[in-house]
Amino acid sequence: MQPINRLPRPISHRLKTGPKMNLKSTSIVAALCALVVALGILPFATFGQTVTPAQGSRAPQASTAGGTTAGAQTNQQGGMAALPGIDKILDKYIEASGGRVAWQKLNSRESKGVVDVPAMNASGSVEVYEKAPSKVLVTITISGATFSQGYDGKVGWSSDPQNGLREQTGDELAETQRDADFYLPLDMRTMYSKFNVTGTEDVNGHRAYAVEATPPEGGDPDKLYFATDTGLLVRTISQRHTPDGVFAIQEDFSDYRQVDGITVPFQTRTSGQLDFTIRLEEMHHNVAIDNAKFEKPAAQ
Repeated sequence: MQPINRLPRPISHRLKTGPKMNLKSTSIVAALCALVVALGILPFATFGQTVTPAQGSRAPQASTAGGTTAGAQTNQQGGMAALPGIDKILDKYIEASGGRVAWQKLNSRESKGVVDVPAMNASGSVEVYEKAPSKVLVTITISGATFSQGYDGKVGWSSDPQNGLREQTGDELAETQRDADFYLPLDMRTMYSKFNVTGTEDVNGHRAYAVEATPPEGGDPDKLYFATDTGLLVRTISQRHTPDGVFAIQEDFSDYRQVDGITVPFQTRTSGQLDFTIRLEEMHHNVAIDNAKFEKPAAQ
């Protein structure tokens, strides 16, 4: 339903509103499904559109130990102040999102909300089911069509009216596995093979540390932006592999709320050639979810 060196091809098809949907454009909504798998509750995503790089300055870089690059930033007196290392940034992110103890008290999550695509005059419903350590199911219903994407801890799959039921492989599966991590803030250090703290940039009025994070499978690094004041993740820019090719995606996270001791974003906005917003309306933790819910459905 779910960098900046590789930009996606333009979107040439659009959804049609009404009881029926143009099946040539269902891949857009399928990408929305993949997007939801990647929120901050679920963290990164897939949607084919042009990424607008964040505005702001990039500071000079200086290498530090452990595969991390720490740069410098201008302080209030106009001098250069050293950037924090990646460990300090990620530790603050864990604490800002509720802390290790609060996260470890949770083992499942059920979320529901809406997706709005203003340019298409289309909207729909979103349901997300997650279970520790790495199970997820996302279902989006829009204009009468249903799109699902799931991961049962081993097998990643998706289902939509255009492509039917299919199983993920290769880089696409690796990205789904990373996105499905229920304890993402706690496990982020192990999800990437290398981190570079490249400077600070302005993200929607927040000064943010810009971090390049290289996935274990290689390729272009994801870019993660952590607010310098709150420590929360406010933007991600990443690339996604799909049957239609490799796409870039920018997501901005906002409306952070505390639920059962953890702090999560209730709104994710994606901007580019096509703007859309996912807004969560309810969230419940430690609900009973059968493992069978995440399994690939039997072929019809």
